[in-house]
Amino acid sequence: MPRSEDVLVEQYAPLVRRQALQLVSRLPPSVELDDLMQAGMMGLLDAVRRYQVVAEAQFETYAVTRIRGAMLDELRSQDWLPRSVRSKARQIEVAVSTLRQKLLREPSEPEIAEALSLSMDDYYELLDEAVGVQVIHYEDLKRHADPSADALEFLEDSTREQAYFDNPLNLLTSQGLRQALITAIDQLPEREKLLFALQFEQDLNQKEIALVLGVTEGRVSQLRSQAVARIRASLAKDQWDAISDCAEFQVLL
Repeated sequence: MPRSEDVLVEQYAPLVRRQALQLVSRLPPSVELDDLMQAGMMGLLDAVRRYQVVAEAQFETYAVTRIRGAMLDELRSQDWLPRSVRSKARQIEVAVSTLRQKLLREPSEPEIAEALSLSMDDYYELLDEAVGVQVIHYEDLKRHADPSADALEFLEDSTREQAYFDNPLNLLTSQGLRQALITAIDQLPEREKLLFALQFEQDLNQKEIALVLGVTEGRVSQLRSQAVARIRASLAKDQWDAISDCAEFQVLL
């Protein structure tokens, strides 16, 4: 890298950290600051190499655009899952939702397997294949009115995002969303609720959770997939995905 480029990268490296901190403060805890900063540094380097001096355009303004763009690309890549995985998770969600309406309670694993016309072994295999599905994916943030919309677009305009949160009605709606998630978790079967508590409150890893629950690590993974399916079914029932704007989901997460 030429000396002039090296100097610019060193000079504007703090800008990368500032941008990363701004984004990570509004994103789920699973998003690592270091990952954003690494992506941002690549964006800064790209900006340094592409920038052409123009009287009306300052380098910092141009660099911010490239840095944030690189960070958003990193966020999208983290959320990617094969369509086949999401499709299998969706089968479980639909079965859970249907059985809840029919039974007026949380369905058991055998009941879910029967509703899917699967043996228990095949149902466990389906849970294994659905591993990696999150409670909410970035693609869930798209508004139904515009399926082509970019779920992370609101992060590209900090002014528009701040205007959103300045509206008390929007904040109230966001609090409702958070409560919906709390309610969905509270309705989980005790073992699945305990799993979430061990993972997110006690910060235990999968091996440690398996020891506490007295099951294999593979079984922990299956229970988590099932719990996520129940939560997603609860949120879909209340149509949060249909009425919620992107920023609301960021508060929820």
